[in-house]
Amino acid sequence: MIDSRETMKEQAKKDGIEFFMALGTEVNGKPNASVVPAEFVDDLLDNGAAFAGFASGGLWQSPADGDIAYMPDPTTYTRLPWRPNMAVMLSFPHVKGQLWPYASQNILKRLMDDIQTERGWTFKTGMEPEFFLVRKNADGSIRMADELDTSIKPCYHAYGIERAWPYLSKISKYMGEMGWGNPGIDAEDGNGQYEMNIEYSDAMTTSDRLVLFHYMTHAVAYQDGDGVIPTFMGKPFSGNTGNGLNTHFSIWDDKGNNLFHDENDRFGLSKMAYHFIAGVLDNAWGMQALIGSNVNAYKRIGVPHPSSGSTWTPTHVMYGGNNRTTMLRIPDGGRVEHRGVDGGASPHLASAAILAAGLDGIDRELDPGECMEERNTYTMSRKELADFQPLPATLWEAANALQESDVMRKAMGAGPHGDFVDFFAEEKRKEFAMYHSQVSQWEIDQYLMGPMPMW
Repeated sequence: MIDSRETMKEQAKKDGIEFFMALGTEVNGKPNASVVPAEFVDDLLDNGAAFAGFASGGLWQSPADGDIAYMPDPTTYTRLPWRPNMAVMLSFPHVKGQLWPYASQNILKRLMDDIQTERGWTFKTGMEPEFFLVRKNADGSIRMADELDTSIKPCYHAYGIERAWPYLSKISKYMGEMGWGNPGIDAEDGNGQYEMNIEYSDAMTTSDRLVLFHYMTHAVAYQDGDGVIPTFMGKPFSGNTGNGLNTHFSIWDDKGNNLFHDENDRFGLSKMAYHFIAGVLDNAWGMQALIGSNVNAYKRIGVPHPSSGSTWTPTHVMYGGNNRTTMLRIPDGGRVEHRGVDGGASPHLASAAILAAGLDGIDRELDPGECMEERNTYTMSRKELADFQPLPATLWEAANALQESDVMRKAMGAGPHGDFVDFFAEEKRKEFAMYHSQVSQWEIDQYLMGPMPMW
């Protein structure tokens, strides 16, 4: 077990490490990294990796601001199996020796530390990253890497797994070598789409692993050299299922007890778990920009079903039993799944948002209301859905809702420039405006010759 700086250095020597990477992230989930030769590791540990905050993006800094130091945590030392002479340490952004309050992993860390100190709780998550394997065409468009995957129902298809197995098995093997669990690998509902689950742990560890997982999938694809690109973006293809980041969560006490579990409940959930669910439902609009943080994420919500028959993406604020058409699902006793997290979201911010919303429900002892058990909510009529709030249709709506949420404003915190939610909402409105200013081929096809009927 790596429990100190010296233990880490001893292990690195045994592993033959020649280079160390400080790896961190920013609010959009982009992995920021800096590498030093092994002889400079003490300097890296003492002073961190210096980044120009404005250049790295997503940290509320201007070109006039000084460096952000990404300070490595030696206990996160991980040898990279695909580059065995290099080790990575997950790193926290600091400014002038203090955790920078606008960094996503620092926000989650603060919330996790608070519930541990004040309540003796640990928030645990397990994440299910979905991704497509694609290739780029000469005109910049993309196509499926597996051109044989044309099935109407490709989900769980053994052939899909077989054709991608050299790549998928390598990723799974590396996950095992890094000490993670990989409980499942499958072909997903979209053609050329796959899912590789990350075994649950505390939310910080799981989020850090997902950032490294994204990096690893790209690194291995690049090393293979055949032009395959893994993409986690929410909706890379109009007529295909999108990429989600289904997130399972629960709260545990210091004695190792799952506080969400109650064997006497029909779903195996405690009163605390139902309050937590209610909090996530009540804060669904306020947190949406944090779990769907780019314009593409909203192309998964409320769109026509692809040929497979379902988008598998929630459209309204509701929860169910083992029901994959609802925003929150109860797959098993003692845990809940959020099915609305977008594949392109920052795992740290998404986890922080879910935790903050759920704690609000616990503190106010909220009731989650009707459980949509065994009902296909996708086929419910407008009248039947009238009692359920639809999810935001655009990033613009979600950004405005975030700014109006007192719960998210308090939980996400503040710093020298002001409240995090104001920074994040403004950044996302700018992103939406940039997207909205682009003219698409669809618009040209529909409107070039004048107004055209849509149906």
